[in-house]
Order: sequence, then structure tokens, then C-alpha cells
Amino acid sequence: MCSGPTLSPDVGNESATARRETPQWYAIRTRSRHEKVVSEQLEKQGIEGFLPLISRTRKWSDRVKEVEMPLFSGYSFVRVVLSSVERLKVLQTHGVVGFVGINSIGTAIPDSQIEDIRTLLGSKVPFEEERYLQVGQKVRIRGGALDGVEGILAAHNDDRSLVISVEPIQRSLSVRIKGYEVEPV
Repeated sequence: MCSGPTLSPDVGNESATARRETPQWYAIRTRSRHEKVVSEQLEKQGIEGFLPLISRTRKWSDRVKEVEMPLFSGYSFVRVVLSSVERLKVLQTHGVVGFVGINSIGTAIPDSQIEDIRTLLGSKVPFEEERYLQVGQKVRIRGGALDGVEGILAAHNDDRSLVISVEPIQRSLSVRIKGYEVEPV
């Protein structure tokens, strides 16, 4: 019986190995109102991070003030090699709850998405936060004449429409929902 060399699963798959050794962006979950503290601590440890901030006007009983707040409350971003010592440093940072992804392992975020957020924030163009909805997701309309109507989101942006289906008879209706607030079901 001849025994050949044992091959690791990554032999012949240099791109998978290179991805694991190349720093990538990951979202991390932080404790409530710890985003800035986490960001500062990671920077002191030499870990590249990104905390998108927006200015908001806040009113108190005695004053009005512009305050910088996290764009995504409870989240920050780090650029690390996931299987590295840096990952452990991130997880041991005070205020970090864990990486965002299946089983808190972390799911890589494309560089282009982080750059898009930076570009948008740097441009000073007004924008509004939107609920994360996917085409094909079941949603419910809130408010207006269609309050409570449920269906499948068929399109995004200006041409958003909702498909209402009667499954037993395999018939559907489509209605434009521009101007209506929708929520995931």
C-alpha cells in the first residue's frame, strides 16, 4: 500500500488562503453607548477601525447642542485578519460584544461598502436612514389607507411595489407603495 503526501484543504486554493491572510472589514457589536470608547481603544491597540459618525442637534432643558453620534447605534467596524491575534484583541476590548455573523464568527464586508459609507458621510449630501428590507421579503404596510396589508416587497427605491398574493388560487396583485412606511414581518 502506497501512502502519498497528505494535502490540506487549501492546497491548490491559494485564493482562500490569501483571503484569510488579508485584512478584511468586519462589523462588531458593541455594548450600548460604547461605540466611541471601543473605537478609541482599538486605535490605541493599533487596530484599524471605522466608526461612522453623524451630527445631530440635541435639545436639553437648558441648551441645544450639535452632537456627533454613531450612524449605526451599537456597531463599529474593524479591519483585521480574522484568524489572527488581532481578532482576539478585538474581542477582549472593553465594550465589544462580538463579531457580527453566523455564530459570532464574523462575516467579511466588501471594502467597497465601507468606502461608500465614507464617501456619503464626507460628501455632506443629506440622506435618511432606511429600514433594511430585501426584495422578496415579506413586509407589512404601516399607516395610511393600506395599514396592515402584508405582501412581498417586489422592488426598491422610487418604484417600490408590494405584491399581494392569494396562494391557493395562485393570483397576485401589485401595488406601488411609494410614500408608505413598511416593516418586515
